[in-house]
Parts: sequence; structure tokens; C-alpha cells
Amino acid sequence: VMYLELLGGFVILLLGGDFLVRGAVALAEKLDISPLVIGLTVVALGTSAPELMVSIKAILHDAPGIAIGNVVGSNIANVLLVLGVPALIFPITASGGSLNRDNLIMVMATLLFIAFCWSGTLVTWQGAVFVVLLAAFIFHAYWSARKNSSMPPEIGKDLDGVSLFPHTLPIALGMVVIGLAGLMLGANLLVSGAVAVAREAGISESVIGLTMIAIGTSLPELTTSVVAAMRRHGDVVIGNVIGSNMFNILGVMGVTSLLMPVPVSAEIINYDLWVMLAASVLLIPFAYFRIPIGRVVGVAFSLAYAAYIWSQFTHHPLKVASALS
Repeated sequence: VMYLELLGGFVILLLGGDFLVRGAVALAEKLDISPLVIGLTVVALGTSAPELMVSIKAILHDAPGIAIGNVVGSNIANVLLVLGVPALIFPITASGGSLNRDNLIMVMATLLFIAFCWSGTLVTWQGAVFVVLLAAFIFHAYWSARKNSSMPPEIGKDLDGVSLFPHTLPIALGMVVIGLAGLMLGANLLVSGAVAVAREAGISESVIGLTMIAIGTSLPELTTSVVAAMRRHGDVVIGNVIGSNMFNILGVMGVTSLLMPVPVSAEIINYDLWVMLAASVLLIPFAYFRIPIGRVVGVAFSLAYAAYIWSQFTHHPLKVASALS
């Protein structure tokens, strides 16, 4: 049953990601918004919904390690895996003017998150700060896009299968809704299957949170980015990653720590938070100098992520050993 859940979840995620990208790009055309902003808002919020559901579920079931491990692990996966794998298919280049600014805001949000985690617990007022900052970021992204309404004329023309894009606003909205629903359902199936498999193998919860669940909840971002890369839409890929990381920190951890205090383990403070910061900083030269993320970088990112996952099982040997005993 758990292997069927894994397979079913992955198939539903693929279909949901395809629907979401098609619907979101059509929505951008209809509303005269740049695809980068759609990636930063609609797509990013939708693909971060699994992280939100998992973190709230974890904190309510007294498993805070999974809640914070899920967000930190997902943000690492978003940069190294979600940009690394699509780059193996097609070089990712973003042309959005606000990309550099948004990337710097993401790095600043990451630094604020690390500062808040330093005390060992995320509390209510910090959650409130995160939620207010997220609302301000989304409003600013939308407002600046409307002000400099610069819809690239080639959008749509440079995408494969343009005839399959919805041509009316209700159908575009419907595709976005169906895509989001598919992503949430697929992620739920996939995570429950992955956790069952991991538990069977005797792996500890904190390692599950940072690896298995983080990968599971990052699969919507990965699926969406692979589809967008195949459709030659680098803006959606990078906007999706930056927006998802922002939403994970400000939205997911904001809402979760508003509900109740979230304790942060010493291992996450001393190791995983810094890997997350390094991954965020890695994006700066690509955003600033508009360097394409090609196959060589894709391989390097993917290998770096594999090394991080491997380090989880060597970095937490006591936890794994106690779980196995």
C-alpha cells in the first residue's frame, strides 16, 4: 500500500504541476502580469501548500522536529534539486527585472529566520512578523508589476504546445485550481507513503523531516519547474523557487509559530540553517549577472543536494542508531 501511495502521489503531482503552469501562464497573459510575478505568487503559494499542511499537522501532533525540518529541508531542496534537475533538461535563464531584488529579499528573510531560530524557539510575535512581511512582499510584487506592466510579447509564442493553453479567464482559473488541488492531494499521498517506508526502515523523525518529507513536499516545486523548463519558461522556474522559499519561511513558519511555539533543535541551528543560507546565497550571482543555469551547474547542484542528504545520515548517527536499536 505504501508503495502504491508513493507512485500515485507522484503521478498526481505531475498532472497537477502541468495544469498549474499552463493555467498560471494563461492567467498572466489575461491579467497582463509578468510570468515572474505569477511564479512568485500563485505558483509559489500553491506549491508551498504541502509544506504548510505538513508543518501544521506536525506541530498539532507534537512533532516540532518534522515542522521545522520540513521547511529548512524544503528550502535547501528548492535551490539545489528544483533548479538542478530542470537545468539538466534545458538551461534556465530568467529575464525578469525584479529577480535580483526578490532574491536579495529571500536571503534577508533567511537571515531573519536564522536570527529568530537562534534563541531555540520560534514564538508567536515572530510568527506575526513573518506573516506581515509575507503580505507586504506579495503586495509589493503585484503592485510593482502592475506599475511597470511589461508583458514580454514572446510569452506563449516560445512555449511548446501553446494551443493547449486555456483561452478564457474562467478556464485558466479552473486549471490553476485543479492544478493546486492535484498538487496537495499528490503531496499528501506521497508524504504518507514516504513516511511509512522510512519508519519501516527505522529512520528517526528529525532525519525524515529534513530528507524524506522535505523532498516529498518539494516535489510540487520540482514537478512545476521541470514542466516550466520543458516549456522554456525560466522566469516561472526561478520565480517559483524564490517565491516558495519566501513562503516557506514567512508563511509556513509564520502561521505554524502563530499557532504554538516551535522549538528548534541544536543540530538544525548548528548545521542545517547554514546549509539553507548557503543555498540561498548561491542564487545571487545567477540572478544578478543573468548567468544561465546550464547542465554543468545542474549536475553540481544535484550532486550538492545528494551530498547534503548523505550528510544527514552521517551527521545524525546517534539518532539513526537509536531509531534502529
